[in-house]
Amino acid sequence: MVGPSSILGSSVTTAQKNTYAQQYAGRTSLDQPGGLQPPGQNGSRMASSSKAAFAPRGSSLAPSPAPGSFSSTMRSQMPRQASALDTNVSMVNLERLDEDDSTTPVKILSNLREMLSREMKIKEGSENMLEALNTKKAKQTKEQRQRVEAELNISNQKIRDLRLKITEMQKPKPPTTPTRSRMDALFQSNGVRSPPSASKSMGGSEAADEPTESPTYVLAEILQALEVEGLTPDYYVGHANDLVELFKRHPTLKYDLVWSVFGLRMQVMLLSGSREVVAAGYRMTRYAISDVSSLQKIRSLNTDNLVVVSLIKKGTSDVEREQALKFIRAFLDVKDGIKEVSRAVVRTIASVADHEEDRLKAICIETLAEIMVRDPGLVVASGGLRPLADALGDGTYDASESLTAAFLFLLDSPHRRQYLRSGYELEILFTSFTDSLFVKEEILKQNSKAISYAMNSWPGLMTLSMYDFRAIKSLISCLILPNPIVRETVIDMLYGILRIKSPFWATSFLAGRRLTTYGRVANLKTAPAKASTQSAADDESGDKSFVDHYTALLLAVLINAGMVEGLLQVTSDTDNAMLKRKTTLLIGETLKLASQLLPSSWSAELQLLPGLFAAASQFGSDGRLVATSTVYQISSVSRTLYRSAPSISTTLSINNSHDNLSSLGDQPKSNPNVSFDETTFRQLLVESQVLASTNPIKWKWDIILRIIEGPLTNGKRLDEAVKASKFIKRIMSFYRPFKYKFSEVRNTRINQKYIKVGCALMHTLLQTVEGVKYLADNKLLRQIAECLAQCDPTSGLTASQPTFSKERLSETLACGYFAMLGTLTSDPKGLQMLDRWRMINMMYHIIDLKQRPDLIRLLLSNFDYNLPGHPRVLLSKALTAGSKEIRIHATNVLRKYSSRATGTTDYKWAIELLVTQLYDPEVEVCATAIKILEEACNRKSYLEFIVECRPALDHLGEIGAPLLLRFLSTSIGYHYLDGLDYISNEMDDWFLGRNDSYVGVIEASLAKSFVEMPEESSNRMSMDEDSFDLEGENDAQVPPHFYRELTRTKEGCKLLQDKGHFEEFACTIREYGMLADDPELILKIKGCLWAVGNVGSMELGAPFLEESDVVEQIVKIAEEHQIMSLRGTAFFVLGLISRSRHGLEILSEHGWDSNTTSLGVSLGLCIPQNLNKFFSYQPWEHKTISDIVITDEEKIEIDKARVDDRDINQRILELVENLGNMILHKKAIGELIQIKENQGDAFKQVGLFKKVMVLLEYHHFRLPMRRFVIELFEKRVLRRIVLDEDSDDEVEMGVGMGGREGAGREMGGREMERVQRGPRHEEDSGSEGVRTERQRSVTDIRVVGNEANNASI
Repeated sequence: MVGPSSILGSSVTTAQKNTYAQQYAGRTSLDQPGGLQPPGQNGSRMASSSKAAFAPRGSSLAPSPAPGSFSSTMRSQMPRQASALDTNVSMVNLERLDEDDSTTPVKILSNLREMLSREMKIKEGSENMLEALNTKKAKQTKEQRQRVEAELNISNQKIRDLRLKITEMQKPKPPTTPTRSRMDALFQSNGVRSPPSASKSMGGSEAADEPTESPTYVLAEILQALEVEGLTPDYYVGHANDLVELFKRHPTLKYDLVWSVFGLRMQVMLLSGSREVVAAGYRMTRYAISDVSSLQKIRSLNTDNLVVVSLIKKGTSDVEREQALKFIRAFLDVKDGIKEVSRAVVRTIASVADHEEDRLKAICIETLAEIMVRDPGLVVASGGLRPLADALGDGTYDASESLTAAFLFLLDSPHRRQYLRSGYELEILFTSFTDSLFVKEEILKQNSKAISYAMNSWPGLMTLSMYDFRAIKSLISCLILPNPIVRETVIDMLYGILRIKSPFWATSFLAGRRLTTYGRVANLKTAPAKASTQSAADDESGDKSFVDHYTALLLAVLINAGMVEGLLQVTSDTDNAMLKRKTTLLIGETLKLASQLLPSSWSAELQLLPGLFAAASQFGSDGRLVATSTVYQISSVSRTLYRSAPSISTTLSINNSHDNLSSLGDQPKSNPNVSFDETTFRQLLVESQVLASTNPIKWKWDIILRIIEGPLTNGKRLDEAVKASKFIKRIMSFYRPFKYKFSEVRNTRINQKYIKVGCALMHTLLQTVEGVKYLADNKLLRQIAECLAQCDPTSGLTASQPTFSKERLSETLACGYFAMLGTLTSDPKGLQMLDRWRMINMMYHIIDLKQRPDLIRLLLSNFDYNLPGHPRVLLSKALTAGSKEIRIHATNVLRKYSSRATGTTDYKWAIELLVTQLYDPEVEVCATAIKILEEACNRKSYLEFIVECRPALDHLGEIGAPLLLRFLSTSIGYHYLDGLDYISNEMDDWFLGRNDSYVGVIEASLAKSFVEMPEESSNRMSMDEDSFDLEGENDAQVPPHFYRELTRTKEGCKLLQDKGHFEEFACTIREYGMLADDPELILKIKGCLWAVGNVGSMELGAPFLEESDVVEQIVKIAEEHQIMSLRGTAFFVLGLISRSRHGLEILSEHGWDSNTTSLGVSLGLCIPQNLNKFFSYQPWEHKTISDIVITDEEKIEIDKARVDDRDINQRILELVENLGNMILHKKAIGELIQIKENQGDAFKQVGLFKKVMVLLEYHHFRLPMRRFVIELFEKRVLRRIVLDEDSDDEVEMGVGMGGREGAGREMGGREMERVQRGPRHEEDSGSEGVRTERQRSVTDIRVVGNEANNASI
């Protein structure tokens, strides 16, 4: 410790003490620095209430950044007699109790996002209501429409304000000058200046300068100030908060603490009678934790007993209890800190978690789960497994997935799963489904999430498949129960487990509409789907993701458990039409999935549905009609699913050309409409209502679109519509900006049809000579050019409210003009028109406009770049001269033209621009270009051209590594990299370490894929939304493996053969593959498995498998290994091997089969023909509490705690043990209360208290019982233990105050003065001061005894 020794070793003077008292006695809480604050100066005490609303730390239960922190909304509560001002002040001061460095901004941002989500739903509902009202007569719904529009306007305003607030919150804030703390007013020096603090200014005054003392000097001053005795709780809490702020600003300061000084201050605060002072003491100590040695020093100060006593207190002390729990959780953040968590503390936490009415129940459950992950034996020995299992099965714990993850972590490894019963811990989740008499929908929903989470992990699936798939079969059998809630929950769960994304027509089908309309639409949509499939023909075929592979196994398990039969049972006997349709759709989806994922041996018989057809063919049976109807429905659904099956998506959500129009609605283009006769054409013009009314709301826009895309593509019809009617004139007038019709329409989902029709109109007019002439002469383009000129600073035109202002582009359909301009850029005649009105020049100027990134994004997103010309030049300019955000956006625009372009499209220009982006000074831009180029490498021709560009990637380091790996796929890329000496260096790097680190990368990628369930698309079009990033992120590409890319070429295979790496991997698998003890060796085995699988997945790498004969060993690992996750790794590796024809032949010899295409190409979805061989786990030996080894010292300690030389003490110990007995506990409570009344001095013995604490540590007692036992003893007993002032003969039976005075002489005058004065001067502000301590203790113990009596054992 650096600092004045005199300060650390001396007390303050009386004058200083009076100064402190005068300074803080009259100050309000608002004048004090933030932090934990006691109640106001009115003598009242705050009751504490808390709400456990916290998020799990993740599937791995990783520690949080702040020591011992957890997300909660716990606050103290004022008594009813307190004023509103006092309540607000105290709530503000208590705010920092659970506040860490950045908790408050995160909470505010989360609340703003929740409010934004709520307003978006209100807005969408209002839009749907308007859409419904538009179908009715205008006069009848005028008032209702006005109300809905008013509500929509309010929602839009709120959404705009919330987005602005969120944007402001996300901006990095400059460092602020903090307010002066309390110590600044007393201690001023010219030492080293501390770094700026982020502390808040609660008083609203201007921030003062930071104190100039050195951190060590300030620490010494704070510790000296805490030595002052007899002051108000406000004083101690304030200085404790100052100390926490000091630790936050100087994290290394805690390594220099002198624990002989700091520890004494900590002990005095934790022994205080004020709950706020105790809570501040825990918080102060928590921030002083640095490493294991600091934890050992803290425990040597008898903090375990203090924590136990704090946790068992009543709910009114939740402020103290919360900080005590955070203090223990801080142990888990320190490496090996779990070894310093005592069994007494864990057992106390378990008793709180087992108490139904406790506000800290949920947080204690989370803490127990984290302790169980780190030391399962400690939790089992402390009785913590029961509350965890109860919380998992009850469905009352909100974060059920994180709790399930803790159990799955234990089940994975054989040395951890021995603490759990084989197959039973997870089966408790199914109780709410099978117990149909006590069904609660909330519990069903909560448990279904946990079951889905478990079945998406290897330990969960393996455990639930034990005992011949008993748990899964019981879940499927719930479909037979005539309970619609259970049935619907199970069906929804099956949708999620199988990752089935509902088709676009599912909602209408479930509502009862027929499938014929959707069938026609789906049939018409198959044409572009086929084109996109053909364009991807040169992609790698058969590369199914690992998620599909796992889904195939899940589907096989569910089919084996009788899922199809259960679903057919629901369709035959349910009276709920909606549920019946949902079940029918699930059957159709299941059959479709089976045909795509499962081998023919699995799916061939399933497709026949023999049971259903047998029932439908029994003409004399009553159920024949039901079965026949089910057959028809399933057939209809299957046909529609087949026709509407989505292929590889190649379109963006932004409408930037006419090619994307067909994806925005259900009305497709159709060439037969061109040949309409004149009568039909005129009839359509009349039906569109354009000729009858000038109000666009009354027009039939679906008919207008049909006319534009059909008859008007004929020049004769177009000329007739222009000259003989007002059809085209009125439509063009509607779109003219300065008519303020289209440009003033709200930008809502239902109004996107206007943009769609406008783009179709531009495209149609460009197809004929008559249309081009009419468009060139019309005022539309001239007015759009004028609107653009308003945004061009060089044009000289200005407007107070420009049409293309940022607000109007986001709120109105003015953004749709850019979609129309994008349609014009797809045609040379359209480009000429843009050039005629100087719009191209304006766009060049706008690209340089740094103040309007929204306008630039709209331009870049909607342009069509298939034609060489100005659009490509504009894009190139944005790629190089724009801001970082614009360069990233422009780079993402190239994704469509470099990765998803058709075979006839010129792609080289896009790839050249992307290669140029690799040299951008911003790493984010380079990373975006790398990702897009990596996707482009899926096509061989594209890959070869990228190599020809010879990009230099040395300056990008790890970012460019994936792209370099893809270069190995071709011979030209191999020779290019070989010339750079990349291959040999990279190969040695992978063999020596990168192969093992790849395990963590691939497992993290798989975990993310399994956790993220597919979400429904909202079909909401946003003109300026950057959808390119979304597409790139959702691409479930597996991280590239060096050996996989190496074996794509003959040169790479030869190099691999010469190096001998594959044989080394095979030998490692053969020798150590079945070991399950060494974590490092298991990681090595996984790395070798992935390397072998990636080599074997290539056709050129198949000979390596045959030479080494390693497949048989991998199959053995998959079927017999004791580590469940390692079985899963072997399963995925076998799927990789099955992608090669030779590998599939080898696997078929070992009883594994895969689905293939019609050409016989394997899809890599290999599953065992006999599932029982793969799910072959047998029950293991359960290690109960009695089996956990107790050391000899602990046995001696327990034996000593059960006996005592004095008869009364021996009887007390026996009665305490009887409190855990369901039959004897009431009698024991009564007798203990009598002993307390008649022989109260017995509960003043330190030795007896220690023995009772040992009994509480090694025996199971409910929380009320523990509270009752602790309340029997005097508070000063704990003080003597903590301050090491106890002796064996300090309190004899019958000794009164004289004995205490004798003990006081032994302890010394000053310390005894503190002991005697502490309970009086630090008595809680809300306690009853008029009664003596003896009267209070006798009365209170009766109350506590009654509570314990009423609590069940």
